[in-house]
Amino acid sequence: MRKALRVTLGQHSLAGPKSVNQDFHGAMLPEGSLRLSKGVAVAIADGIGSSRVSQVASAAAVRGFLDDYYATSDAWSVRRSAQRVLSATNSWLHAQTMRSDARFDKDSGYVCTFSALILKGRDVHLLHVGDARIYRLHATALEQLTEDHRVHLSSAESYLGRALGAGPNVEIDYRCWEAEVGEVYLLATDGAYAHLDAQAVHDALDRCGGDFEEAARLLATATQAKGGDDDATVQLLRIDELPAVDTAQLQLQREGLAIPPPLAPRASFEGFTLVRELHVSSRSHVHLAVDDATGQQVVLKLPSVDLRDDTDYLDRFVLEEWVARRIDSIHVLKASTIDRVRGHLYVAMEYVDGQTLAQWLVDHPSPTLASVRGIVEQLAKGLQALHGREMLHQDVRPENVMIDRTGTVKIIDLASAHVAGLADSARDSRALAIAGTLQYTAPEYFVGHGGSARSDLFSLAVIAYQMLTGQLPYGLQVSRIRSSADANRLRYVPARHFRPDLPAWVDAVLQKALHPNPAKRQEAVSEFAHDLKAPGQEFLRARPPPLIERHPVRFWQCTTVLLAVVVLILLGLRIVGH
Repeated sequence: MRKALRVTLGQHSLAGPKSVNQDFHGAMLPEGSLRLSKGVAVAIADGIGSSRVSQVASAAAVRGFLDDYYATSDAWSVRRSAQRVLSATNSWLHAQTMRSDARFDKDSGYVCTFSALILKGRDVHLLHVGDARIYRLHATALEQLTEDHRVHLSSAESYLGRALGAGPNVEIDYRCWEAEVGEVYLLATDGAYAHLDAQAVHDALDRCGGDFEEAARLLATATQAKGGDDDATVQLLRIDELPAVDTAQLQLQREGLAIPPPLAPRASFEGFTLVRELHVSSRSHVHLAVDDATGQQVVLKLPSVDLRDDTDYLDRFVLEEWVARRIDSIHVLKASTIDRVRGHLYVAMEYVDGQTLAQWLVDHPSPTLASVRGIVEQLAKGLQALHGREMLHQDVRPENVMIDRTGTVKIIDLASAHVAGLADSARDSRALAIAGTLQYTAPEYFVGHGGSARSDLFSLAVIAYQMLTGQLPYGLQVSRIRSSADANRLRYVPARHFRPDLPAWVDAVLQKALHPNPAKRQEAVSEFAHDLKAPGQEFLRARPPPLIERHPVRFWQCTTVLLAVVVLILLGLRIVGH
């Protein structure tokens, strides 16, 4: 049986001398696919004592976080999902303060601290602002994992330097590390942790025989028995079991499905009738088929039987449909709606009646700038839809672009996509592996710096250059890069070298998008598309590149002629001198 994430949780809160408990806590322990995609979350908040409404703030912070975090896109990383939700909560709390009398006295507004742990896959993610604390329990010590955002004016006077709702924006601390089975974490408000130590926690756990709810109650009660005069909230979380490997949803999606046998035209398969083969390779077979229930034409992609034991390949195979279902753009291939239960592993996508951009290039060897610009704009919109969900395509090339009979451009083949939300276990939202075709891959992949949205931008710029010139901007040099020095030696060959009819600013735009350093490219694909349509002064005033870059052959010819002239002059002077 495949291992899954399992935890034990206990939590308790006691009000202090005041009638209202300004602390609030909560947790979500979902099952099935939601635990795989979002994990387990525990959260705690503490309102400020000077406010009569801070209990509303702490309750809204915890409830809103637990509700909204699990409603964010599966494709988003834990960090992005959590910080987006907390930023929205902060804005709402601050707006409530500004609508009330508290706008004249922020210490009486909707303000609270907030701390949370999220366990997803084999990783622990920490979010924190304020002075509640998160500890890791050791044999003889409590390891504090959070920093108190409290400013001390003196030994007796201090104030919160950061809190939810204190201002229109808030900085949220974030950390991530690999979890270990058996670890125990303690979340506590200041009314509790001021009177707790590792021995007290161990004693409570021993006395309760593994009942974490009772242990949390004992700890909260003990703090007040020791003279605590504030609300006391305690959460205890133990990691009981971790997945053996990264638990991407893709594994759950393909479990129990058989590898399809080889199929021939007119064969019946899973409620489809096959029409003809569209593409066959060692990795997959692609067929045009008709859905028997609707009569709709679809594209069926079947995995290779030879790779049936390659789990990485199978996970990436189902990734295409998984990504397509989460992107809503006419410029990205859509997944077909199949409601019936599947018995075999396959991918069903929409059928595009048209041609690939690779074929379009053959049919249009010298396209106009306007037609190239139109294709680039549509590709940019498709890539922007992916980037907005923290996905990278990673294999943008002419063969992976379709143009239908109405001229609509669609990005296809999403199997190489990098999804930050599925890569949380790497604690890095960047793509590190080279997944695409080498001559269209950005230089940063080859030197191990990882890819980003600007890497897809580089690939798009290569396509734009190729459409205009029929050439690649760096030939095959990029695929030979092994170091940053190699990347810096790349020399851009101006498009005007092949197309003198192009405006000079086109080269300036392309050269920026194709810069070996991603930080020096446009910030987004949309910016690149805009520059090709409406170049700014940065490009209109750009000085033409030196002759050696524009016409290297002519440069050396002129240099040779010049040297010959100099030699002749020197010889002539020598003869005259004699």
